[in-house]
Amino acid sequence: MSDIIQLLPESVANQIAAGEVVQRPASAVKELMENAIDAGANKIQLILKDAGKALIQVIDNGCGMSVTDARMCFERHATSKVRKAEDLFAIRTMGFRGEAMASIAAIAQVEMKTRRHEDELGTLIEIEGSTVTKQEPVATPEGTSICIKNLFYNTPARRNFLKSNPAEMRHVIDEFQRVSLANPAIAFSLHHDGLEIFRLPSSALKQRIVHLFGNNYNERLIPVEEETTIINLKGFIGKPQFAKKTRGEQFFFVNNRFIKDAYLNHAVNKAYDELLGEDNFPLYVLFIDIDPSKIDVNVHPTKTEIKYLDEKSIYAIIHSAVKRSLGRFNISPTIDFDQETAFSGMISPKSLDEIVPPSISFNPDFNPFSEEKAPERSERGFTAYRSNENREQSTKNWGSLYEISNHQPVEQVAMELPGNGPDDKYAPVQKQLMQLHNKYIISQIKSGLMLIDQQAAHERILYERFSLHLEDRKGASQQSLFPQTVTLSPNDYELAKSLLDDIKSLGFEVREFGKNTLVIEGIPVDLGSNQINETQLFEHLIEGFKNSQQELRLDKRDALARSMARNSSIKSGVVLGQEEMNMLIEQLFACKAPNFSISGKPVIQTMSLTELDKKFDK
Repeated sequence: MSDIIQLLPESVANQIAAGEVVQRPASAVKELMENAIDAGANKIQLILKDAGKALIQVIDNGCGMSVTDARMCFERHATSKVRKAEDLFAIRTMGFRGEAMASIAAIAQVEMKTRRHEDELGTLIEIEGSTVTKQEPVATPEGTSICIKNLFYNTPARRNFLKSNPAEMRHVIDEFQRVSLANPAIAFSLHHDGLEIFRLPSSALKQRIVHLFGNNYNERLIPVEEETTIINLKGFIGKPQFAKKTRGEQFFFVNNRFIKDAYLNHAVNKAYDELLGEDNFPLYVLFIDIDPSKIDVNVHPTKTEIKYLDEKSIYAIIHSAVKRSLGRFNISPTIDFDQETAFSGMISPKSLDEIVPPSISFNPDFNPFSEEKAPERSERGFTAYRSNENREQSTKNWGSLYEISNHQPVEQVAMELPGNGPDDKYAPVQKQLMQLHNKYIISQIKSGLMLIDQQAAHERILYERFSLHLEDRKGASQQSLFPQTVTLSPNDYELAKSLLDDIKSLGFEVREFGKNTLVIEGIPVDLGSNQINETQLFEHLIEGFKNSQQELRLDKRDALARSMARNSSIKSGVVLGQEEMNMLIEQLFACKAPNFSISGKPVIQTMSLTELDKKFDK
């Protein structure tokens, strides 16, 4: 039998590596920006077309490369950051494997211009599918400019797996935010299809967070800082009242490298115990500085996983530091008038001679039981006393307050529920409904009693109604008297744009209005009577959609209907009248699946008379 083991051609090996390193445009963006940071740049520009499918260009003012280095950087395992195996345990740079540029060159058309500060001319290199098509001197600014055109042009099967432009753009923005958060001293900018998405000047970490997520984040941040012999921890966490339903705003950085670690994430969430509701996730941007010899970053091709030498100690330090910051800056309310500035503008300094104490005037001969007519209201506004005659006129019918009216009792309204006939054991009797703890609706039925979870019932009703609107695209809208504007983060804005047609099908009247801003001109008719804040509802709708897709991986429209139903339903604690409870139950039993909530939990529970008798030992 002949030998069957052979070396792979270089082009095939590069494409296999590309499958691990470059999964989508966002992966290429991450690799190029990290290379620019390693080059010592203090200004990095990112330019995209078609969410990176047509063009990804990264321009930096770093150290640049020589002619030899420019050619060598496209070879597999060619790197300037690692020389021997021991260097893997002393890594401070972002890249170190030497696979990124070779992988990108294998699946795209790449053009690179680079020049060192000491050189007069730079180098131009063009590569297509790992093949160098041009190399020549060129006049170019100091630093490096890399253009990646037509990503996956020679692997159409991989290109077909890419999502829509808004979906891919959200992934690019995620990577851009992570890199820019880790390096607040570097100025970044992001342009997409000729529009500026971000322009981030060099700043402190808090300002960088505000620039990325919005001005309203300035009041949400609590500083965290802890120095130990094991790690140094610093950064910011969010106040509990601003927690969200999704994990999108949670960032851990180890030696300025973004990581994903469920164990350390649990340490932060544990510190928020009893401060957050169920399924709420706080904001945090935390930086861990640790000796590189005590971690291993060479675990995963994306470099987002790290192994620690002393994981339990790091967990305990993070947990205690976050808990202490919450107690110091947020949970324990304090009033320090020495630092309070809100009152400073209300006090005007005066000399002691100008201060006149207030005088009080009174009538020493005043008798409240006197029958003489009291004076009328004076010019200063004091109330005039009535005469004895007026006093008798106003008190002569006091006895009528204690009379018991002989009105006939109000006829009670019967509730009609679907049944099979007069002998149906679930048929309701002629009794009014009752609300228990403003949470459950109790109804007497022939076989016993029935309890209904009012929030779960209303969620089921709205979910089926909104699902129908999304199918027939005929959701009715109620125009708002005053249109509301809602400003979203760039990531949420891209998501909202991709959902705009479906959101309008629900009954919203929404249009784009400037940078990351939408105008809400109408809301679904079904919500018109709920006194809903349109801006808050829309923000919760986007958050709920992200949560449904992350946790359940639902169809886009199904996730949107679920989010809308959850955020606009009647909540526990809301008082309902008889007519409202009757209408709620009628609509519930008209649903296709009235017995189960949209999360699969029961909506209705019944208890028979036999079960009740047993509880009383009858």
